[in-house]
Amino acid sequence: MEDPAPAHSNLEMLHPFSIYNTQKLKEIVVDYCPESCDHNQEEAEIAVTYDERGGARWRTTRRFEAGAFSAKIKTPTGNTSGLNCSFYLSSLEGDKTQDEIDFEFLGKDKGIVQTNYYTTGTGDREVIHDLGFDSSLEFHEYTIKWHPSGIEWLIDGNVVRTTEKKDSEDFPSMPMFLYASVWNAGDIDNGKWAGSYVGSDAPYICRYKDVIIPTIRPHT
Repeated sequence: MEDPAPAHSNLEMLHPFSIYNTQKLKEIVVDYCPESCDHNQEEAEIAVTYDERGGARWRTTRRFEAGAFSAKIKTPTGNTSGLNCSFYLSSLEGDKTQDEIDFEFLGKDKGIVQTNYYTTGTGDREVIHDLGFDSSLEFHEYTIKWHPSGIEWLIDGNVVRTTEKKDSEDFPSMPMFLYASVWNAGDIDNGKWAGSYVGSDAPYICRYKDVIIPTIRPHT
């Protein structure tokens, strides 16, 4: 178990501020079901719909080696049991040896979010956070600050989790895309993780607004 998160970020004290310079996301790639993903560039909003067609997954056009990544997110309304709405970094989705850093909204409870990270395909570092609000009622800002020696997860500017690399442990270091997706996780662990999928209020729409990515150290 990690130490409780400090009241203020310390990664910016450990590393040059330029690592965390950011810009607005302008272009995305939709990996599947592009008809379920609407990118409104004028409104700086990406809407992902889950219905009988399934969901969708979008990502940045390039990988990054470090930096700050954030979005204002409003999860779907209604009975969302079984759905997973995510905002995460991954070296390559679908690669079983991936590095990854996650925010995952579990449809069974709109008042929580799960954070996790993977190194070379190994996760099992899940932490559940009580949001103190319903994630479907309005936009809230979720941020990942990542450097190969440390990670911080922030909600509305407040650090909720921090972890630093230890000499004896692997740590995310591969260049990573920023991803987001909405999918049916109702069959995982017999519905214990995200709940069993009901679907009574489909279509479900997860909205990502004012997405921010690093200005430096992109990786082709």
